[in-house]
Amino acid sequence: MTQTEPTPMPPETPVRDDALARPFTPGAPTNDAGLADFPETLARPDPVPLPDPTTREFVEQWRNASYNCYSSGHKFCREVCPVMQVTRNESWTPTAFHANVIALEQGQLDVADIAADYVNCTQCGACELRCPNTLFTGDFYRFRTRTVDVVKAVRALAVDQGIHQPGWQTWNARTNTQTHEPVLGEVDVSQETVRDWADGLELPIGGETVLFVDCEAAFYRTSVPRAVAQLLIKAGYEFGLMGEQWCCGGPAAEMGYVDQAKRFAQHNLDNWHATGTKRVLVLDPHDYITFTEDYPKYFGDAYDIEVVLVVELLAELIKNGRLTPTVPVERTITYHDPCRLNKRKGIWQEPREILRSIPGLTFNDVDRVTQWSYCSGGGGGLPVEKPELTAAISERRLIKAAETGADLLVSACPWSERPLSAAGDAKDIDVIDIHELLAESVGIEVGGSRGEVGDRRAGGCGGGSCGCGKE
Repeated sequence: MTQTEPTPMPPETPVRDDALARPFTPGAPTNDAGLADFPETLARPDPVPLPDPTTREFVEQWRNASYNCYSSGHKFCREVCPVMQVTRNESWTPTAFHANVIALEQGQLDVADIAADYVNCTQCGACELRCPNTLFTGDFYRFRTRTVDVVKAVRALAVDQGIHQPGWQTWNARTNTQTHEPVLGEVDVSQETVRDWADGLELPIGGETVLFVDCEAAFYRTSVPRAVAQLLIKAGYEFGLMGEQWCCGGPAAEMGYVDQAKRFAQHNLDNWHATGTKRVLVLDPHDYITFTEDYPKYFGDAYDIEVVLVVELLAELIKNGRLTPTVPVERTITYHDPCRLNKRKGIWQEPREILRSIPGLTFNDVDRVTQWSYCSGGGGGLPVEKPELTAAISERRLIKAAETGADLLVSACPWSERPLSAAGDAKDIDVIDIHELLAESVGIEVGGSRGEVGDRRAGGCGGGSCGCGKE
């Protein structure tokens, strides 16, 4: 028997003495707090050196989120995406939006190759809610899915590199010149006419609380701000109008024109400060998103304005007895949840409280109340660049409304009401804003215009009560 040399033992691995040395379940509340000291890392190929500094900066910011989406492979987001529902185009899915970022990092695509794909998003946020990366945040995944932010960031990167979508470029150029959006029509849009909707209401200018009226409502669907203003007056709620209101800048930011958005935001903030304004009332969900998400990012601690959503304020005024709907409205209705209220802000209860306070209504609610409510297609600049796609999404929304047996679709978003009205016209379903409906029930003759379709179906502007002479 041959004597063999003993096999040398490998050197002992140093024993770790930190949070990673002990078993743990990601996201468990009993985990060692020291786990937070370890940076998040992802297994991925080494990035390709990118010659363009803005693309490098973009990839550095968004690659972790994109790998997190793309590598998970769930793809549940597709079936709740309103664009995917009507186009079935795989290049326009949230998964593809994230995969493109990875392709940018690897040098396989340039921004010019993908920019047009990112037009096809309403920024409704349904994909974020449906994604397991969001559902399990704090439990399994470290990152919340942020598809809306990724889409906005790619659009901004494209504009920064001189890559424009023709409709958006024209829209924002006109907005920049007029300080207000052109609202898709031949309406007279200017600083001189921005308060014309309030004719006869004798509203003051400035003050501690002002009402901000979005461009679509101020120039096109003027019955909405008239309803809001008269409801607040009836409730004894003191407010004024801005001294010089410009567009909120939110649509420009959504389309990628961030510098323009910031200039408009700075003007509005300066105007609020100049008139001693501390509180801004907003009736449009798009303004609400802009004032509560974009402006705080732009200004930080210098942004000292309280933002109040009118539909929440009205629900409170009804509860407090300062507004009491007494006039019956004998209609069968269903409610359209604006995406920027329901999906992105979790605001769905207060509009329903208002509707259930109105006598005479038969309220047939939709089957999707929270999270994945139906989209109108009216957001994210989609109606500007692809109106046919917005129309298809609104048509699908009206099919769902018709299934409830409703003859009236109620919304709380002026930007949704134009495409929804056009789709509802074909199905003999009227579209009305929740503020108008409440005003009718408290005995207010609103006046103003409900837009081309709404006026025609009502027999004249706001039912013929605006004094314009139309019948």
